[in-house]
Amino acid sequence: MGTGSAGVVVLVILGLIVLVLMVNSWRSMQTFGLGFLANPLWDPNTNQFGALAFIYGTLVTSALALLLGVPISIGIAIFLVELAPASVRTPLTYVVELLAAIPSVVYGLWGIFVLVPVMANYVDPALQGALGFLPIFQGFIYGYGLLTGGVILAIMIIPTVASLSRDALLAVPQSQREAALSLGATRWESTRMAVLSYARSGIFGAIILGLGRAFGETIAVTMVIGNANEIPLSLFGPAQTLSSLIATQILEGLQGSLQLSAIIELALVLLLVTLVINIFARIMVWRVFGERTEAMG
Repeated sequence: MGTGSAGVVVLVILGLIVLVLMVNSWRSMQTFGLGFLANPLWDPNTNQFGALAFIYGTLVTSALALLLGVPISIGIAIFLVELAPASVRTPLTYVVELLAAIPSVVYGLWGIFVLVPVMANYVDPALQGALGFLPIFQGFIYGYGLLTGGVILAIMIIPTVASLSRDALLAVPQSQREAALSLGATRWESTRMAVLSYARSGIFGAIILGLGRAFGETIAVTMVIGNANEIPLSLFGPAQTLSSLIATQILEGLQGSLQLSAIIELALVLLLVTLVINIFARIMVWRVFGERTEAMG
């Protein structure tokens, strides 16, 4: 009864959060309707508000984070489970988990003083020189922008994806590895064909959880993305995400104003999408551990 009551309390709290956001964003919903999601304009002077620019910024930075961070994360997980000697495995695991505990504002400060200068002086010019024929790598280089936001998000999701992928690989029965090796497979072939294929649901769930982390990250992205209310054609251009817009403008909206209602509607959109992402990821993670339990039984 006690644990059941605790679960109900969690659901009640979540329901109250959604209800409060809906009540306080109702004026924006009535004014703009579904067009709010497709409108790229955000102009407090004319009371014209839309979410498209911030949805675009959120999707692009999150996609960049997955593109850059997932291969490194899976590589770390494979090394820790399949290749690392025992003397290295434990301390390296602690280091990876410790990275997840670093506050996002610390990542943001590191981004301002280290990552932004590196991107502005080295990475962005090199990319523009090699791939400047593509529109996404054209334009003025600021250092602050979508690409920088994606890079810092990639660094932040690596501990989450690596730790959960490691757990998924550890859930693979040893018999899977032994069977592949007995058929003449090399160590890498055993890992690729027997281990990774068995753990793919758990790894996919880890990736989706990483996406959820990237989707909702606020402070670090706000400090390096440039905070421009527009849709840049170039990855070097400054932009905003849903969470960074909320963080930077929530105090600007007057109580009861249409602007404040629109900001709260952005929060509602962010909450609902993040919930869907995390629920889907949890289902995928539970699936791989359920398969392991059935195999052991």
